[in-house]
Amino acid sequence: MSDKYTIRTMSINDYPGVKALWMSIHGFAIRSIDDSYAGVDKFLKRNPTTSVVAISSSGEVVGAILCGHDGRRGCLYHVCVREDYRRFGIGKAMVVFCMNALKDEGISKVSLIAFSNNDIGNAFWNCIGWTKREDLNYYDFTLNTENIIAFNK
Repeated sequence: MSDKYTIRTMSINDYPGVKALWMSIHGFAIRSIDDSYAGVDKFLKRNPTTSVVAISSSGEVVGAILCGHDGRRGCLYHVCVREDYRRFGIGKAMVVFCMNALKDEGISKVSLIAFSNNDIGNAFWNCIGWTKREDLNYYDFTLNTENIIAFNK
C-alpha cells in the first residue's frame, strides 16, 4: 500500500468506485434506493461541493464521505476508508475537507450517525474530537418501504 492519495470533491463519475468501496467494508449498510446511482446523483446535485473521495496513486477510490446540508445543519453519511488505507490520516483529511466545504456554505453545525456496534468508527470519532450526544433520541420514519437496507457480511 502506498500512502500517497488525493482528496477531492466527489462527482457522480466516482460512483462505481465509491460503491465498490462500500461493498468491500464488513458491516457497512447501504439502502437500495438512496445509495443507488440515481440516489447518489440526486444527493450530489443538491450538495455539489461538500462530498469527498480519497483517490489512491493508482486511481482507486479508497475513501469517501457523502456530505450535505439543509441550509442549517450539515451531516456526514457513509464515512469510510478502505481497510488497507486506514491509519494514514485519510479519514481525518476527508472530514476536514467536508467541514471546510460546509463552512464555506455558511453551515456552523455538523452531525453524523454511527452505528453503536461500529467500534472502529466510534473510536475514530472520539479520537478526532467529536462529541457523542446523550441528550437526545434519534427518530426515523421510512417513507419508502422499497428502500431496503442491506448490510455487508
